[in-house]
Amino acid sequence: MGLTIGVDIGGTKIAAGVVDEKGTLLATTRRETQASDPDAIEREVTDAVAELRRDHDVEAVGVAAAGFVDAHRGIVLFAPNLAWREEPLRDELAARIDLPVVVENDANAAAWGEFTFGTARDVDDAVLVTVGTGLGGGIVVDGRLLRGHVGVGGELGHLRVVPDGIRCGCGNRGCWEQYASGSALEREGRDLVASGSVYAARLIELCDGDPARLRGQMITAAAAEGDAAAVELLADLGRWLGEGMASVAAVLDPALFVVGGGVVEAGDLLIEPARAALGRQLTGRSHRPPIEVEAATLGNAAGMIGAADLARTRS
Repeated sequence: MGLTIGVDIGGTKIAAGVVDEKGTLLATTRRETQASDPDAIEREVTDAVAELRRDHDVEAVGVAAAGFVDAHRGIVLFAPNLAWREEPLRDELAARIDLPVVVENDANAAAWGEFTFGTARDVDDAVLVTVGTGLGGGIVVDGRLLRGHVGVGGELGHLRVVPDGIRCGCGNRGCWEQYASGSALEREGRDLVASGSVYAARLIELCDGDPARLRGQMITAAAAEGDAAAVELLADLGRWLGEGMASVAAVLDPALFVVGGGVVEAGDLLIEPARAALGRQLTGRSHRPPIEVEAATLGNAAGMIGAADLARTRS
């Protein structure tokens, strides 16, 4: 099969691109997501695909959807930030587009992109951990996506790491993403700013003294400058990330953890503490090879590229 289109539907934007057999993006376009209107989302996806097809002969479309996806039936069971409830997205889009359509969870699609064309292309067993507003994940075992019984496997952010810990948006307490995510980084940074500590002077300066204005990018920028408080905040995030990885490794024994998402822009300021924490907590660590932790390489395009390849291979 030749060219396919990958579409990544998130809570605020729809990104679509034409992808060749080598995982190269040949053309891209984007639309705004009307999160409360499933029909409007499908119209925008159809329009984006039509735009890309004007200059490219494509054979199938892969859709990466932010939600719980039954990939076998092409149904979005539930999406926390979109108005999808038991949405037959594959069939609805196929009827509009008149091409074969594959629907996959967005983190799974990104994991497949990194496994096929990115950081994890040389291993058979890998886990992608996406550190953004929340914490997501995708798992490849023996060269195949692990989807679970009804397609909602790999929701790593909702592993409970602290009994009776911080309340999560899912309703439970102590979920991993409450301690290892961009939101967690901002929460801790804002607490530090609110304390008025001299230690937080650079962060206070960046947000003009208003904790609510502090953003993760500001913390990362301050850490890159060498600000001790910002470096410590990222190190704490990395520690939580690595400790959660150790729990995942006890179940899956991957060869590699790939870290993606916006926070990975911090580079080794995040990755090194994660490696160290994983190494300290890994079961049987004195009698097994270490598990590598590497940054993702496909960036925001991973979901598009992975979805397009899943449409090509029907994996």
